[in-house]
Order: sequence, then C-alpha cells, then structure tokens
Amino acid sequence: MSQTTISVTALCKSFGPLAVLKGVDLQVQKGEVVVILGPSGSGKTTLLRSLNFLEEPNSGVLEICGHRVVVQEGKSLGRAERAQIAQLRQKTAMVFQSFNLFPHKTALENVIEGLISVKKVAKASAIARGMALLEQVGLKDKADKYPASLSGGQKQRVAIARGLAMDPEVIFFDEPTSALDPELRDEVLMVMRNLANAGMTMLVVTHELRFAQEAADRVIFMERGVVVKNTTAEEFFGDDSGERIQQFLRRY
Repeated sequence: MSQTTISVTALCKSFGPLAVLKGVDLQVQKGEVVVILGPSGSGKTTLLRSLNFLEEPNSGVLEICGHRVVVQEGKSLGRAERAQIAQLRQKTAMVFQSFNLFPHKTALENVIEGLISVKKVAKASAIARGMALLEQVGLKDKADKYPASLSGGQKQRVAIARGLAMDPEVIFFDEPTSALDPELRDEVLMVMRNLANAGMTMLVVTHELRFAQEAADRVIFMERGVVVKNTTAEEFFGDDSGERIQQFLRRY
C-alpha cells in the first residue's frame, strides 16, 4: 500500500501584492519521483522552498514525513508549528542550483558537517559514512579537494552527497543542473537517476525534459501560481496532453 510522504492543501504565498502560489494542492507518495515543470515565474521554486519553510507560506496545510503544519492567514506560527517545521526539516534535504558548499572545507568535510554538528555523530563514523557517500556519487578520489578545484558538476554531486548524509526521506532539487555546462549535467542527472531507481522520494524543479521523461513517475505543470496539469510522465509527454503542454514542450 502506498504511503503519502507529502500532502499539501490550499498553499498560498505572496510577496507583497504579488500572489505567487494561489491555493496549490499536491500529494507525493513514498518512493515517487515528481518533476515540476513550467515557465519562468510560474511559482515552481517558491513551492519547493515553501515545503521546508525556506519561504514561509501565507496560508495552507502541509504534512511532510508525518509532520503537520497549519498556516493561517494573518497568524504567526506558534511554538508547536515551529517544532513540527524543525522535525520535517530533519526528514528532508534540499539541493540548490548554486551548490551552497562551504568554500573553506574539503568535499568530505562538506558532506560530514551536518552529521557531526547536527546529528552529533562521532567523527570516525561520520568520515566512514562521508567516504561511502562520495563513492556513491563517484567522487571518492576528490574527498580532500576544496570546492574551488572542483567542476560545477562535481560540486553539485558533493551537495547531493551532503544531503544524503542526513538520511532524508525526501530530497528537494531546485534546478540542480541549470548552472552547469551540458557535459556536466549528465553526471549529476545520472546520480539523480540512481537515487530514483533506489526508491528515494524526490521532488524536482527542472527544465531537463529528458530527465522528466525518463525518471519521473509524475509531472506537475505550473503556470501563474497554480497547478495546470498533474499526470503521469507518459501522458504528459504524449500527444494528448493538450495544446498548452505541447506549446511548452515545443519551446523547451
């Protein structure tokens, strides 16, 4: 029986007078790979950032990995809600477009930082775990290298290993390949495909249509802050997906 890992109801987010998310509903099952597509400004990244409260929604109900937060319009989050947010953040990882690595730490040190500082894992155990994860993303030989000496693709793979170090139930990817040259994208996408094949629950904002077609269980298409289409990858990329989707696919 499938298990709902993410459930979002009537999620709204505005920046001043600009409504960016207009009542988004979303469900993601355990082990599902969901790709979010849409034109620039459609609310994709804001949705992703709202799920772990990097952006605080204006209203809506979120339940992620069993932790439920109700956000009411005009009301500040209370202690109980903030405790739930702290818990759900421990169950999720975020991979950013810009890597966000510590420049003064080696690849291995970046990967194990959270294990030592947040999870209080003994250093020897953290190092063993970190080396295993670097091997998983094909960078065991770069463990002692600093970010400045790594390619963009290698930095992103270190960032993925860092996220995996926290044993997340869900990984959010925000345009993980958009800052990379085409030849470096494939090495990152390969790691993501391997994670998908291993059953990791993933929510991915991207313009990589090939990845969406090959790896996604479901595709969500957003436009102007609402979900316009929510369907299987097969249907989304099929001939009967509708004129607006076909128009988008032709453009990208």
